[in-house]
Amino acid sequence: YFCSLSTYQLLFSSSFAMKIAVIGQSLFGQEVYKELRKEGHNIVGVFTIPDKDGKADPLATEAEKDGVAVFKFPRWRVKGQAIPEVVDQYKATGAELNVLPFCSQFIPMEVIDHPQHGSIIYHPSLLPRHRGASAINWTLIHGDKKGGFTVFWADDGLDTGPILLQRECDVEPDDTVNTIYKRFLFPEGVKGTVEAVRLIAEGKAPRITQPQEGATYECIQKKDNSKIDWNQPAEAIHNWIRGNDKVPGAWAKVDGQKVTFYGSTLVNNGTAAKGEPLEIPGASRPGIVTKAGLVLFGNDGKTLMVKNLQFEDGKMIAAAQYFRSGSSAAVELTEEEKTFAQQMRDVWQSILTNVSQIEDSTDFFKSGAASMDVVRLVEEVKLRASHCQLQNEDVYMNTTFQDFIQMCVRKLRGEDDEEELVVDYVSKNINNMTIKMPHQLFINGEFVDAEGGKTYQTINPTDGTAICDVSLAQIQDVDKAVAAAKEAFEEGEWGKMNPRDRGRLIYKLADLMEEHQEELATIEAIDSGAVYTLALKTHVGMSIQTFRYFAGWCDKIQGSTIPINQARPNRNLTFTKREPIGVCAIVIPWNYPLMMLAWKTAACLTAGNTVVLKPAQVTPLTALKFAELAAKGGDSKGNPQSDRNEPPPPGALVGQRLSDHPDVRKLGFTGSTEIGKHIMKSCAVSNVKKVSLELGGKSPLIIFSDCDMDKAVRMGMSSVFFNKGENCIAAGRLFVEDTIHDQFVKKVVEEVKKMKIGDPLDRSTDHGPQNHKAHLDKLVEYCQTGVKEGATLICGGKQVQRPGFFFEPTLFTDVQDHMYIAKEESFGPVMIISKFKSGDVDDVLRRANDTEYGLASGVFTRDISKALYVSERLNAGTVFVNTYNKTDVASPFGGFKQSGFGKDLGQEALNEYLKTKAVTIEY
Repeated sequence: YFCSLSTYQLLFSSSFAMKIAVIGQSLFGQEVYKELRKEGHNIVGVFTIPDKDGKADPLATEAEKDGVAVFKFPRWRVKGQAIPEVVDQYKATGAELNVLPFCSQFIPMEVIDHPQHGSIIYHPSLLPRHRGASAINWTLIHGDKKGGFTVFWADDGLDTGPILLQRECDVEPDDTVNTIYKRFLFPEGVKGTVEAVRLIAEGKAPRITQPQEGATYECIQKKDNSKIDWNQPAEAIHNWIRGNDKVPGAWAKVDGQKVTFYGSTLVNNGTAAKGEPLEIPGASRPGIVTKAGLVLFGNDGKTLMVKNLQFEDGKMIAAAQYFRSGSSAAVELTEEEKTFAQQMRDVWQSILTNVSQIEDSTDFFKSGAASMDVVRLVEEVKLRASHCQLQNEDVYMNTTFQDFIQMCVRKLRGEDDEEELVVDYVSKNINNMTIKMPHQLFINGEFVDAEGGKTYQTINPTDGTAICDVSLAQIQDVDKAVAAAKEAFEEGEWGKMNPRDRGRLIYKLADLMEEHQEELATIEAIDSGAVYTLALKTHVGMSIQTFRYFAGWCDKIQGSTIPINQARPNRNLTFTKREPIGVCAIVIPWNYPLMMLAWKTAACLTAGNTVVLKPAQVTPLTALKFAELAAKGGDSKGNPQSDRNEPPPPGALVGQRLSDHPDVRKLGFTGSTEIGKHIMKSCAVSNVKKVSLELGGKSPLIIFSDCDMDKAVRMGMSSVFFNKGENCIAAGRLFVEDTIHDQFVKKVVEEVKKMKIGDPLDRSTDHGPQNHKAHLDKLVEYCQTGVKEGATLICGGKQVQRPGFFFEPTLFTDVQDHMYIAKEESFGPVMIISKFKSGDVDDVLRRANDTEYGLASGVFTRDISKALYVSERLNAGTVFVNTYNKTDVASPFGGFKQSGFGKDLGQEALNEYLKTKAVTIEY
């Protein structure tokens, strides 16, 4: 039996509609009023408070728009007696039920008892607990684990009437009045109040007498009784501050003036916080002003942190800015900024209608603005300057028009008043620019020296000279980095951040990388030997694309609803949630230092995790430059700088500690199969941490005689020599059909001769140096082995006689299946060519798959049926058809067999950094 919603509403109105008087105020009252009208009830009158500073209450505005009678009585009684004229006007409406969603006035019993169905009241606590006007405050002050609301029948007592309906919710440890109200008490309270009316209309509303046991009444919280008592445990102080946040505000005397504390959270390791001490009379210890906020101590030695402070003159500041408040000089506005300022002056004027003219000294709140006006102002700024992303707190901390404009302009310029990041740069004038390279460990938002001041030299492979000394991480540094990442995940803002805000920050980081792309590419060239033009397009370019791609996924991570059938006869709801894992370690190789960082870190951060990153010892510099940009790309609402920790490693030492560390819950690794196996074992033995591995490869490329020869040669060259062969998916072995083998080899040799070997910063260079000396030596040994086994060396096979680590592009033919160079990857510019018999597709597939690796593969043919047949049977994570190296941020990347498991890139990469929780509810 089906009917449309409008038909249902007509049926409901005729059967159950009542004449209702709504008595109250505020946005909550407005929403209840709107929902009752949607249910088909006849609102015969709205009774609310008088206009304030010429502005009507939202409930009055909504009702007047609908043509409903609105009454704005300043009071209902005088000296305890009802005012007859007021009561008569109320009775004239003929209400059958009074609904009091939120009412600050005393309503006489002559009104409460008059309607046929009496009166119901919404109260934001689980009665009989926390009777009184400050119920939400006291729920938090007492540290209740459960909160909620009650809809009860009004009587002549104070919140003592029979209960009609109750709903409860969990109280989170860092909830404030504002957060629990927005999350539950407001939206669910509106629904609950409307449901209560529905029950009354249907004649099903209960009247449950409130129990005496557990009943409490607390006084109204006002400024004069919200002073902080410091002689309490940290949790009690935290509860007092959050229970009074934002109204009336918990306060204490600091430096002789009344200071109000906002944004409290409990912290575990506050005793180790670094910052400036702040004497607070009565406190067991001085507070510590850190760059994250003000750390406070309870009498039990435990700690809490507050984010914002407000002074007696109404000025609010970030607690981290306490010793620097008022020190910023005013910025001079450009003509464009002056236009923006005038636009905002007009916005202020439209909000503050009672103010004749907006002066620089006009105070937003002293002029009558309320919390809804703050929301409107923030949205108005977004409409006029989309890059200026304000938070409500920004308005509270900049209340005069002049301060507000200065704050907006600084944000638009990227000059937020955050603590300046201290970086000890190594600067070099190179590539027609000055590059500035951090060289210390990056831990907990700071560049710091390694334990014991240990360093090593990172080498430029182009000439073998030292670039700079880099801090060498020790075990103690790893532990500090993991502890910082754990705190950021469990107690910091990153883990709690709105997904869209997280996406905005990740996208902002991509923008910063793009602004510095030439510098990043130059650093990559001198540190890894990557040809500058390739570094600009691929190493850096694809890194930027990766962060932008994953930024878009932040608010699209979702679970599913699952029908379950085995739990009859009860009704059940099962759904899944995708949750971040926690602290993730990422270990990256030296061939694409920045891009491998991006592939893993972007997905990891998008999922909401925090990161400890280990770059390769021989190529740490772009990772450290990235850390600097990440720190500068954060803001006060979620600073990624404390969520990304990067200790340049002494090889196995750091990797082993990350594998063993009990607080690391996931490790992503790209590197050799040998090390991957060891990491997997260590991760299993330590705490069974989740692992994803992208390991070695010996990728086959099959070239059939019906291919486009020129394209096959060009792409075959790229498949081997791209990034001077230091490429995980490089074609480790080419199978060329015998009828075109000699022609193919001849063309490749001709092209190899044209390749320019030289300085990677020279725009005309095709082939730069190998990454480091040890790798160069292994390539020489690899080629010598091939010659000894009887493979034919057509060209190359030796080091170039010039400074640096250059190796000639090399070509082997007549390579047999049993040879070492046929089975093991060179990870260098070495092309291995084997023939296969014309028309024997299955045999060449057998030979191509006869390897323990399965990272990538390729096939060149004009026959689409053959291409599909081969691609189905190649046992590799990626198959390229008539192309090669064509990776994309949206396409999953990863191998089979001993090339590892798990995926980078694409939606599938998120699975590596998420865990799935199933929730089943019986109802």
